[in-house]
Amino acid sequence: MKLLSAACALTALLALSACATRVPSPTAPPVPNAAAIDAQVARAMAATGAKGLALAVIEDGQPVHVKSYGARNAANDPLQTDTVMYGASLTKAVFAYTVMQLVDEGVLALDVPIERYLPKPLPAYTEPQVEDLYARWSDLAGDERWRKLTARHLLTHSPGFANFGFLEPDGKLRFHFEPGARYAYSGDGFILLQFVLERGRGLDLGREMQRRVFDRFGMRNTSMIWRPDFRPNLADGWDLQGKVEPHDERSTVRAAGSMDTTIEDFAKFAAAFARGEGLSAASRAAITRPQLAITTATQFPTLQAELPAAERRPDLAAGLGVIAFTGPQGPGFEKGGHNDTTGNSWVCVERRRSCVVLLSNDVRAEAAFPDLVRFILGETGAPYDWSKNLP
Repeated sequence: MKLLSAACALTALLALSACATRVPSPTAPPVPNAAAIDAQVARAMAATGAKGLALAVIEDGQPVHVKSYGARNAANDPLQTDTVMYGASLTKAVFAYTVMQLVDEGVLALDVPIERYLPKPLPAYTEPQVEDLYARWSDLAGDERWRKLTARHLLTHSPGFANFGFLEPDGKLRFHFEPGARYAYSGDGFILLQFVLERGRGLDLGREMQRRVFDRFGMRNTSMIWRPDFRPNLADGWDLQGKVEPHDERSTVRAAGSMDTTIEDFAKFAAAFARGEGLSAASRAAITRPQLAITTATQFPTLQAELPAAERRPDLAAGLGVIAFTGPQGPGFEKGGHNDTTGNSWVCVERRRSCVVLLSNDVRAEAAFPDLVRFILGETGAPYDWSKNLP
């Protein structure tokens, strides 16, 4: 029965792909109208079995289609454009935007070693984890490579850490390579930069992101921590087996992924980002500029072996909090977000200032993301085969 079910699902997805795929073109195709997008989403949800999906289309820096489909919970209450959903690792891209505002203001420099911002050596911070907020920086005692770490290393996933120290066999944070040597996805790198801002610069990251991003762009239902007023219109999630999981009420600000948001709100941020608002031209360009070559076959598992030079993809690179790529329509960038019940994706074509944002409270929807993006924007070159749309 499992094999039959898998075969049926594959058949449905192949049919969806055939329906949605466009012939790659160096020119930008027109964005389909609302009715065509709605029909394509319906096909995607039917093919994957996804219960809920929210979508935004940005064209020339303006939201032109923002809509939610399906259910937000097991009671089949409708998923709405202002339903609060888990942002997952889209948080990292918003954090990078916040950091670059601080760079513009001279509060932080990308290439200054973080030790210059901290009152005491990083391994001297020995306090235990608080709700898993910080790794135990004291684990790095005896390895002086921490002194080489910069904000650029942390934002490009190249500090040398695993994704999280608690995932190591002994649960301890350690270096696996020299800082800056290669890309290897690390949430702890982002949490370390948060630590530097808070302990070294005396900032409250939650308040900074609220002021600099959420308030600035009118993102009324977005926050880095749980708010009780979210409860009446909140999205629960479905996992790969179709099991419902309640929305996690995250009470700790985490740069790696604590943001709750809505499709309506994130569309505002994505459009403003496409227009370049809130940053100097140099800082906006730096976020999506190729900063560090990608040297692995896929993004996960992190710390996998690097490919031989001849087999690496020259079209992919780490930006600051995002992945930069070059496709048939020129430079673009993407960022995904994922947990057991969440699938999120943000893909943009820079030259067009056009994007698709996908938020789903059903992880099964991720299988349809590549074709949905292709249907709306045409062939962009978004590296779904590399990223697998995971964290």
